[in-house]
Amino acid sequence: MSRYTGPRHKLARRLGISLDGTGKDIKRNFPPGQHGHNNRRKLSEYGIQLQEKQKLRHMFGLNEKQFRRTFDNASKMAGVVGENFMKLLESRLDNLVYRMGFAPTRPAARQLVNHGHFLVNGKKVNIPSYRVQPGDVISIREKSRGLQLIKDSLESRTFLPNYVTFNDAAAEGTFTRLPDREEMPAEINEVLIVEFYSR
Repeated sequence: MSRYTGPRHKLARRLGISLDGTGKDIKRNFPPGQHGHNNRRKLSEYGIQLQEKQKLRHMFGLNEKQFRRTFDNASKMAGVVGENFMKLLESRLDNLVYRMGFAPTRPAARQLVNHGHFLVNGKKVNIPSYRVQPGDVISIREKSRGLQLIKDSLESRTFLPNYVTFNDAAAEGTFTRLPDREEMPAEINEVLIVEFYSR
């Protein structure tokens, strides 16, 4: 199944979560459609687990195959599987470009990375799923420094996570460490996702 490219606001309302982190995509707290107000169906245990998985998958903009592969990699790591899974997702290049404020949303960050506007440790990387290691430095290519989207996004940045540092003068950020669980999306219950894949 390919990556979802339809209307994200409709998807955000259906899942009941802001997918772009701004909160603008979920102005109404009921599902879209003619019967959205009256949709009071009780979800089964499987339905709840599936919905939780879909929330996280759409938040990071991954297709099912990528998402499952990342989960399988997290299962092989030492520690808590759910937390490892979230850490692997947070250490993706497109996510860190978004977290550092180079892009206003994850889809915008994905596109900027795809178009080759960023360097990791001085080398051009155009793979959004590239796994950034702690200590790696993400910077803008010299040719891309004048991009208005990046300038506007950096100016409007209001929050910088504790696991990244940013040098405004050089316009580059460093991924200092893997995030702790409390620094990752609180609205996601990763235990339900582990249960979903452990069936």
